Amino acid sequence: MEMKPAAQPVTGVPVGAAPVAWSSGLFDCFDDCGLCCVTYWCPCITFGKVAEIVDRGSTSCGTSGALYALLCSLTGCQWIYSCTYRSKMRAQYALPDGPCCDCCVHFCCEPCALVQQYKELKARGYDPEIGWHLNMERHSAGAVNPPGVQEMGR
Repeated sequence: MEMKPAAQPVTGVPVGAAPVAWSSGLFDCFDDCGLCCVTYWCPCITFGKVAEIVDRGSTSCGTSGALYALLCSLTGCQWIYSCTYRSKMRAQYALPDGPCCDCCVHFCCEPCALVQQYKELKARGYDPEIGWHLNMERHSAGAVNPPGVQEMGR
């Protein structure tokens, strides 16, 4: 009698999969000067966009960004909030913990960490500029589009 392996839960990341590398390095933030400037001068915007995608639309960009700005202005500890999203994102995409733990990355290099997370979402096919719901509409519209016209060879 042949034994079948137990079904694995579907999470988007294979169970036991080795972490894949980030699509960009932590200090590659200057590759996109516009994003770098926005994140440096107003990190709540970049954070809000990242948080909305990571939370799969359960919180809006505006809500996350406003909470980030409030924490920044009242406590200066917004990095604690943002590092939790880095951890969520790493878990969703099996990304490695590095160059050090998430809290250290956000405490020491907050703008670079936010830019790296934003760029990772873009590399995975999301457009953080348009939010979760429009990304899902685009992905579902792409799934139902008919294939292009093909000509038969002679």
